[in-house]
Amino acid sequence: MRTKGTGVSHPGDVLESAGRIANVCGALLLGGASSRMGTDKAGLAFRRLGDEPAGLVLARGLTTIFSQVLLVGGSPPETAPGLRVSDPEGPRCALRGLVGALQAAPCERVLVVATDLPGLTPEMVLGLLAAPAADVVLPRSDEQLQPLCALYRRDAALPRARHRLAQGALALAGVLDGLSLQVIEGDDLAALDPEGLALFNVNTPEDRAEFERRTAAREAACW
Repeated sequence: MRTKGTGVSHPGDVLESAGRIANVCGALLLGGASSRMGTDKAGLAFRRLGDEPAGLVLARGLTTIFSQVLLVGGSPPETAPGLRVSDPEGPRCALRGLVGALQAAPCERVLVVATDLPGLTPEMVLGLLAAPAADVVLPRSDEQLQPLCALYRRDAALPRARHRLAQGALALAGVLDGLSLQVIEGDDLAALDPEGLALFNVNTPEDRAEFERRTAAREAACW
């Protein structure tokens, strides 16, 4: 079932004394093959991020929101905060990272993001957390659902993700089938991402150059 975003509501999340959310985990996926980029995307630096590696800035940003952050797969920057989690067995793909994040998370809800989203903002993360509840809360950008910037209900999504990984059915869209979805799009998405950069996916050197071009006139903006 797919439900369009209709504004946000208070999620009722439990905050610890430091003001971070304690009953939702953040998970940063770092274990992709990076075959199109030709180098580990977690180590790429961007002017937008103060010329620091994306993996470091995103991990640090997630720890300002969540008291528990998982760094899943790959080779996180040495100083990146968070609990290192190995990918499960299987081909190097986003689905393997999703399974690793969901099965390692001690929380029922897990905010999963990929390291190739250097424009991700706290406003986007908080918007996903504040949306009406569903098995998966995720944005739709450029007519595409974004399962690598999404809030998952672990008990609903993990069995399906594990099954598809075991079957070699690696497309993330297949995990979403049969789950209830809360989709943030249109004006709701624009309110969270007025620059249109939070979901800009950097997979190739050309993507990286385009992201740098689009952010060149802006001051470096980190979390």
